[in-house]
Amino acid sequence: MTTAADLVLTNAEVHTLADPDETAEAVAIRDGRIVAVGKRQDVEHLAGIETTVRDCKGRVVLPGFIDAHTHLPMVGRRLVNADLSGADSPTDAVNLLVAQAAETDPDGSGPDREWVIGFGYDESTWDDDRYLTADDLAIVSDDRPVAAIREDMHLASLNAEALHRLRAEMPDSDVHTRGGEPTGVVVEDALDALWAAIEPDRVAMRRAIHAAQAHANELGVVGVHDMVRNSEAPAIYRELDRVGELSLRVRINYWSDHLDAVRELGLRTNHGSDRVRVGGIKTYTDGSIGGRTAKLSEPYADSSADADPSETADSDDRSDGANRGQWVVGPDELRDIVARATDADLQVTVHAIGDEAIAETLDVLEAAEGSRHRIEHAEVLPDELVDRLAENDVVASMQPNFLKWAREDGLYAARLGDERRLASNPFGEVLGRGGRLAFGSDCMPLDPLFGVQQAVTAPDDRQRLSVTQALRAYTSGGAYAGFDEDRLGTIEAGKCADLVVLDRSPWAVALDEIGAIDVRTTVVGGTVVFERGAER
Repeated sequence: MTTAADLVLTNAEVHTLADPDETAEAVAIRDGRIVAVGKRQDVEHLAGIETTVRDCKGRVVLPGFIDAHTHLPMVGRRLVNADLSGADSPTDAVNLLVAQAAETDPDGSGPDREWVIGFGYDESTWDDDRYLTADDLAIVSDDRPVAAIREDMHLASLNAEALHRLRAEMPDSDVHTRGGEPTGVVVEDALDALWAAIEPDRVAMRRAIHAAQAHANELGVVGVHDMVRNSEAPAIYRELDRVGELSLRVRINYWSDHLDAVRELGLRTNHGSDRVRVGGIKTYTDGSIGGRTAKLSEPYADSSADADPSETADSDDRSDGANRGQWVVGPDELRDIVARATDADLQVTVHAIGDEAIAETLDVLEAAEGSRHRIEHAEVLPDELVDRLAENDVVASMQPNFLKWAREDGLYAARLGDERRLASNPFGEVLGRGGRLAFGSDCMPLDPLFGVQQAVTAPDDRQRLSVTQALRAYTSGGAYAGFDEDRLGTIEAGKCADLVVLDRSPWAVALDEIGAIDVRTTVVGGTVVFERGAER
């Protein structure tokens, strides 16, 4: 006698994404796993008296989205602090911070209560294309510390009080100055002091993760590869898993600062539970394009209006008067990190954005033990480096939403010039040359369908993907990057029942409307974790 399913989704347009063109009409789920995929009449017979049967009314069912690079606690912190992502000018950003200051109790306990914090500003979208300064933030408060963190989290703007508290802990080379005085803009390693000052305690972090996972489920995200550093987040993920409150699958990529501790604990890639697993070791090489700190082989097309280059960057990088970015972790240090991580059977995920940083990273990974290491971001990726990625089984963990900066007159045009703008983020080339592509958001924003829209409407053929290719990068691509291809990423019998139901088909709407498609239902492990219109 066939055991009845727990849940059946029927009258659906099921895209399994196991094969680009494979579709079905129904899915049956038992004990958190998919037990049948096929025609309605072949699947519905698995429905028993206690089976929940959901009529999808012809809607599209996909594998749930896997965000292969994010910072989930930051998503939650944006939800409880000032969200500056929608600011359209310096004045608008400052006004949002003023409102946040008015809502925050300055006498409350904990750093997040004293500090006025905003996340996600992007000056490249403003007519006044400049970073916020201490002078701007003086309007928010002169006695409370204020921080406005740029969208890429490689640059922050501080008011005078915040600078007063943290300046002694910041390397001079990462503090922008004008006329010898700090402007309030700090980059890269200088942010370490800020992160330490505003890190939430465990109670606040738990609240942030709860908010972030609810938001992720609402967007159809069923799994994240979270990049964590000096955070309570790993302990909270495991606690939520233990008590049955974790509605996502989480792979934890520990920062290289924690490599010794990870080794001493005997953690290995893929160790963990069904919901929480060890990913690998994450490290930087360079910075960001927005902060003009990504390491390029050719100079930036613009120069910073917020800094005196001679005072704010390594002299080697600007000895000819041109800015080519900077090393955050240099090649020798990277080589040591990778050797120690691979010796401990740990995957390595390396942030490398500029082409010089990517080339150096590939040199190191090609000589390393193990396989399936990852380069995160890889935004400036010329053809010869695409070929090296494919040849060496290095996963390109990239962010399609970054293409919002590749449009005409966008950030890449200003920082890189048109030729490099159109050659950036070459997703089509990566797949076309046999590379492995995994999509993540870096929480800029978290929404996978926004990223899919960016990829299918990219301004250049080298960047552009089909709808199916983009969706696979956000599902099976992320599964492969996390050694999970045998249990996640496609709709097949035996795999985990992690699914998303969309209100409209991304194949049937105009390409520039894909980001506006609503998620109707999200299922993780056979349990409905989000349903549009349901009480939350």
